[in-house]
Amino acid sequence: MRNNNRLWRWLAFIFVLSFGALGYLGVQIYLTAPPIPSAVSSADGEVIFTGEQIQRGQQVWLSTGGQQLGSVWGHGSYVAPDWSADWLHREAVALRNRHAQAYRRDFDSLSPADRGALAATVVEQMRRNTYDAASGVIAVPADRAQAIREVAAHYDALFGDGSSHATLRGQYAMTPGTLPDPADRQALTAFFFWTSWAAATDRPGETGLSYTSNWPHEPLVGNTMTSSAAVWSMVSICLLLAAIAAMLWLHGSQRHEAEAQPPQADPLLGAVATPSMKATRKYFFAVIGLMLLQIAMGIVTAHYAVEGDSFFGLPLAELLPYVVSRTVHTQVGIFWIATAWLATGLYIAPLLSGREPRLQKLGVDVLFWALIAIVVGSTLTGWLGTLQHRGVDFSFWLGNQGLEYTSMGRIWQVLLFVGLLFWVFLLGRALWPALVKPSASRGLIAMVFLSATCIGGFYSTSLVWGQHTHYSMIEYWRWWLVHLWVEGFFEVFATAVVALIFTRLGLVRTESANRAIIAETIVFLFGGILGTLHHLYFTGTPTSVIAVGAVFSALEVVPLTLIGLEALQTWRRSQAMPWLAAYKWIVMCFVAVGFWNTIGAGVLGFAINPPASLYYVQGLNMTAAHGHAALFGVYGMLGIGLMLFCLRGLYERQLHADRLLKPAFWSLNIGLAMMVFLSLLPAGIYQAWASVTQGLWYARSAEIVHSRVMETLVWMRVPGDIVFAVGAVLLAAYALRLLRRPATQAAPQAPPRARGQKGRAMQAGHVAEQ
Repeated sequence: MRNNNRLWRWLAFIFVLSFGALGYLGVQIYLTAPPIPSAVSSADGEVIFTGEQIQRGQQVWLSTGGQQLGSVWGHGSYVAPDWSADWLHREAVALRNRHAQAYRRDFDSLSPADRGALAATVVEQMRRNTYDAASGVIAVPADRAQAIREVAAHYDALFGDGSSHATLRGQYAMTPGTLPDPADRQALTAFFFWTSWAAATDRPGETGLSYTSNWPHEPLVGNTMTSSAAVWSMVSICLLLAAIAAMLWLHGSQRHEAEAQPPQADPLLGAVATPSMKATRKYFFAVIGLMLLQIAMGIVTAHYAVEGDSFFGLPLAELLPYVVSRTVHTQVGIFWIATAWLATGLYIAPLLSGREPRLQKLGVDVLFWALIAIVVGSTLTGWLGTLQHRGVDFSFWLGNQGLEYTSMGRIWQVLLFVGLLFWVFLLGRALWPALVKPSASRGLIAMVFLSATCIGGFYSTSLVWGQHTHYSMIEYWRWWLVHLWVEGFFEVFATAVVALIFTRLGLVRTESANRAIIAETIVFLFGGILGTLHHLYFTGTPTSVIAVGAVFSALEVVPLTLIGLEALQTWRRSQAMPWLAAYKWIVMCFVAVGFWNTIGAGVLGFAINPPASLYYVQGLNMTAAHGHAALFGVYGMLGIGLMLFCLRGLYERQLHADRLLKPAFWSLNIGLAMMVFLSLLPAGIYQAWASVTQGLWYARSAEIVHSRVMETLVWMRVPGDIVFAVGAVLLAAYALRLLRRPATQAAPQAPPRARGQKGRAMQAGHVAEQ
């Protein structure tokens, strides 16, 4: 117990110190972010763009789908270009061609000496920082002003409905008339210019270091990898190797306790669901429905990479454009995984405490229908806002905010935040008897509740940014939500729940699980909190972000080195007693989590995390390979495993069609592996080569994205998608068979005690406390 108390103090210390450092760096990002000028004017004083247009352009881009329609500074989708990289290259080429007119010849026909001199002039003009802090004006030479207008005309036509850009628009999976209002199109060009200006312009007092640390790679403007990115990448790799060696040495040097001996009979067999536990059934059937919807939208979205405006010849984009299908695909993926975990918390809370609070079932029912209203409402309003061009205010408040993984309108975010706080309340009141009663598992139960509190509280970060917030700060807060909320506290919550399940089944000693979960949380949060910064290397942040992010994101990988070993031990424990066969596919899901944690989060994650790597591959399919393997392989399989565990307790054992779970499990995992290793990863490597050799603009250009190689690799997804979809359908069939059956009948309950009831329901809640 004393050792556990010391670990809790270390956890609190790491938590406070890490968030203090993350907050401090957030202040530095705010202070050093690329300035938004009051105007961009030519040398003769003519205003090209105003500051209001730049800010309006940011809102306009986000209202069109934002990160679901191309990307800015590398964050977003992959079919349309990265607009900052695309503008930067087009402007550099246009400026170079204008300078070449002085020779009355094309640039390519000039002598090597003249080409070199002209290229140096372009680099000097593009990198020179002419922002005047006193007046707030960026002044550009007359020839560059003409180049800017030329590029702006290209984007004006692209986002309009003219036939001149119809082919390119189709290759980018854009619909005609994406922005019907000419004023909005002009504002959009102002925003794109500003993002490219920040990407190439030297920071004040620096030479050869832009606001985005020279991202994207673009030789025409002198954007090459910085020395800090190279040095801190080497430091992170050395630190990773040293930390892995230290962890393996520590693991091998510890005196391992004898493994727990599972009981002769299933300790949960006698547990009968309480009314609130039975009320969680509908959550899991909603999970299945949302999962199938995500897969369907993923198939449509992937196909748009070949036919940008149709689906096997059908004009589907008129009703379901790429922006909408991808938004639903990414957002619903978070919804169904989170719903599985939230429902698991509501199911196990009475299981752990042995108490059913009054009106708990009513609360569970109300929360479910509130979540359904949020999911359906945000999806419909997002679709309508995109399809009907409702404008920036509608998009921000009700429609699609245009931010990946957190795209729902602000009103829906507020409602979801309230719903999550209500979930924490329901969970806490059900867990309270177990939290106040001394027991061997109280530490684990406390970790479940603390992580749940963080899940509810930290969703508030989605409410921090506003319509006029600087884009660098929007990205800072967005990654608080995506990285810390989804990849951080949800993972701690789920890991603690799994540990509690194993202790209840008698597979792990409670005291060992207590120490292990606190220690693992310390290690994970030590690297994970500040590791958030690896998403922010090139979003207009100072070089200190690269240093801290590189070091701590490397440490995130360290605990994953033992995940595979833990998965093997988990599988061996599941063979200990015959009765454990009923939990085989639940345990196998947790084993799959260990595998994909090692491969998807560890190997594929660290392949892109070092600054030297991410400099070239940010915004390419290397990220998609990591994202699919980690999001579904880790969090999705974990959600499925937890769902299967809860359904196992909600229905009589003989009602479960376990014969469907074997092919479902293997189809899901094999299909995912095929998707990642036959399509996404090879496509990412092919694009990475283009990025290294010519620049990121080229890796994201229609010439590469719609090349024969890339389109072949898109078609290579089809076999994996089919296998994966078969697994999902089999899982749905398994759940559908249960849906038609009545749930396990509740046991007779004891007379009410205090403000709740105690019944047989959780006889097993006090089993395996040894």
